[in-house]
Amino acid sequence: MGRKLEDPDSAHLHHRAMLEQVVGSTFAPESVLHTYKRSFNGFAVKLTEEEAEKIASMEGVVSVFLNEMNELHTTRSWDFLGFPLTVPRRSQVESNIVVGVLDTGIWPESPSFDDEGFSPPPPKWKGTCETSNNFRCNRKIIGARSYHIGRPISPGDVNGPRDTNGHGTHTASTAAGGLVSQANLYGLGLGTARGGVPLARIAAYKVCWNDGCSDADILAAYDDAIADGVDIISLSVGGANPRHYFVDAIAIGSFHAVERGILTSNSAGNGGPNFFTTASLSPWLLSVAASTMDRKFVTQVQIGNGQSFQVILLILFSFILFHSAFCTDNSVNPKLLKGKIVVCEASFGPHEFFKSLDGAAGVLMTSNTRDYADSYPLPSSVLDPNDLLATLRYIYSIRSPGATIFKSTTILNASAPVVVSFSSRGPNRATKDVIKPDISGPGVEILAAWPSVAPVGGIRRNTLFNIISGTSMSCPHITGIATYVKTYNPTWSPAAIKSALMTTANYFTLTSPMNARFNPQAEFAYGSGHVNPLKAVRPGLVYDANESDYVKFLCGQGYNTEAVRRITGDYSACTPGNTGRVWDLNYPSFGLSVSPSKTFNQYFNRTLTSVAPQASTYRAMISAPQGLTISVNPNVLSFNGLGDRKSFTLTVRGSIKGFVVSASLVWSDGVHSVRSPITITSKVVAAFEIMDEKMIHVFIEDLQDMHQHGLRFESAKSLGTWWDRERIRLIMISPQPFAEKSLICVLYLAYSQASQLFWRSADIQIDKMSILFVMAASPQEIFPMFFNFFCKLRLEL
Repeated sequence: MGRKLEDPDSAHLHHRAMLEQVVGSTFAPESVLHTYKRSFNGFAVKLTEEEAEKIASMEGVVSVFLNEMNELHTTRSWDFLGFPLTVPRRSQVESNIVVGVLDTGIWPESPSFDDEGFSPPPPKWKGTCETSNNFRCNRKIIGARSYHIGRPISPGDVNGPRDTNGHGTHTASTAAGGLVSQANLYGLGLGTARGGVPLARIAAYKVCWNDGCSDADILAAYDDAIADGVDIISLSVGGANPRHYFVDAIAIGSFHAVERGILTSNSAGNGGPNFFTTASLSPWLLSVAASTMDRKFVTQVQIGNGQSFQVILLILFSFILFHSAFCTDNSVNPKLLKGKIVVCEASFGPHEFFKSLDGAAGVLMTSNTRDYADSYPLPSSVLDPNDLLATLRYIYSIRSPGATIFKSTTILNASAPVVVSFSSRGPNRATKDVIKPDISGPGVEILAAWPSVAPVGGIRRNTLFNIISGTSMSCPHITGIATYVKTYNPTWSPAAIKSALMTTANYFTLTSPMNARFNPQAEFAYGSGHVNPLKAVRPGLVYDANESDYVKFLCGQGYNTEAVRRITGDYSACTPGNTGRVWDLNYPSFGLSVSPSKTFNQYFNRTLTSVAPQASTYRAMISAPQGLTISVNPNVLSFNGLGDRKSFTLTVRGSIKGFVVSASLVWSDGVHSVRSPITITSKVVAAFEIMDEKMIHVFIEDLQDMHQHGLRFESAKSLGTWWDRERIRLIMISPQPFAEKSLICVLYLAYSQASQLFWRSADIQIDKMSILFVMAASPQEIFPMFFNFFCKLRLEL
């Protein structure tokens, strides 16, 4: 997007004149879908590929990219963070802060948005309130807009900013909702619901609909939010796949926000637990992972022989058994279901399965990911494989089996916080030496406001609150905390606030949850650690940065002037004097990708700024595993007071054998501890799942883009449900000869026998430029077998 024009009102005429040169004066008016003019300069338009190329070649056009769709990614959580109701607040300052929420809209009638006791909106506010569908703003919700550019409203949606989905209402109330006592979901989670900054104002920007969240709408919301006067942006939305910064609407919009001093808190995504799944990659974004808290909802299941199991799922109301092999749509005979509990093995998208269960009493299913609860339209429970195996044995041992699924209860989750399985992981596929995500926060079983018309567990329940999980829930927690930090430090830049959150995060010890023992992806799961709200207010030192630092970073990443201008929208240029190494970006963490078993020697330059009024002296403390030598020069920094800046160089030497090796740097003055993770990654690992021929092609093509080692898929036996002995034959061919010692490839076949998971490796043949896998499987149980492939490659790049 380009810089805002001196006369924003002329933007539409300017854009139309450009378009007329390509499509003619007749079609130009109907082609323009939206004009961005308040905070940056651009427009959304319907064009053919040829017409887009013509526009892109015009003088003054910094970028043309496709409009893609993005995805949507509390009573106990704040207390768990050590952030109670009694926390000190700067009430007047907090009341003048506006939190912009880009989501599915908002439900203004929720008690979480009651404006009793609020003064009029702050004088700086320049926003507006759309009033369609009887929507009304108040002194709490001071702005509301909606965007649906270039496509009709989908069925089930309502025009305007009113939220009928629930997601936006939930996230907005988590970040900045007011206090509501006795909040609960049918007795679960009973307590006082509140946001991180309950006195702050909310501006809702509806960019997400039933068909997704388009780039054009997100950019339009950023354009307005920046000009309206929001102070921080919460965006629990992201792409399904990583994109280059210059074609990523969230990266572009958030860059323009940073230029105006506005931080964007962004969900890491719900694609975990595999590596390389987060799409929140820009260094100017605050990327948020999701972790558990010390409250857990469980459900008791008792089968007819007296055995009981404690399972994880939300059962809102307190049924003969029916067995189906898999929880998939149309996998059951509806005539056999009436009044019965269906037993099946969990599959992808289980919510779709429930559409075919009309008349059933409940569902028992199994899953390997049992670290968070979900809600469904029927009483349902997720058993671990051993418990389901016991249930199946019981079913086939008696003529008329029975079971009871009890209502959910609350127990202590002593292992929290642990990064939840669905939370997307790094490494950063756009810039591998910038660690992502940045930080983690509560995102599991969060109770927050809910529209009375929105479904709960797939059906209408007319409730004011709901319990849901996702990085969409952790993101507004971090938004609220960042806003709280801003109330005490109103002049801090977005980078300074981000640094304060990251360097004061809880990182625990080797025997505590937030470490590699419980999270094998280490910093690529939890970033710098689990957020600590009160410590972040007074961090002592910060790693500060501004838009010019990010421009140098982009130039150093190989982006040319044209590509950088697509992001910045100005006349930034990648000259020899305006190019920076990624290791010199003043980031609060240190990332390095290296070749395994090879010795490396890399240095990082950083600058720390004192945010304390008094003079102080900090000493560096290094924690590093065997095989790494880390030094800091100078290792003592003395600051004269507020605003004083000191630079240092950190050098890392050694070699690694694993995929992720973690170390840390702590600057301490005896009062403050400013901690940064140091993460060394093996750049030769490419992990992927092979589910069918199409997915293999997609991933291998993606690997070619990312790593340029040119593997291509040759052939494979189709996978699925097998009754008889089968053989799998899979060949991968490389354009470059393999060095056998540099290639480690193991192929596993996972199949379930009565819900127990078994693994079998393959015979592997390596012949210079090809890898051949041959595998045989012999299912012997009464249930059809479900097969998955997992293959991990280590290749020298």
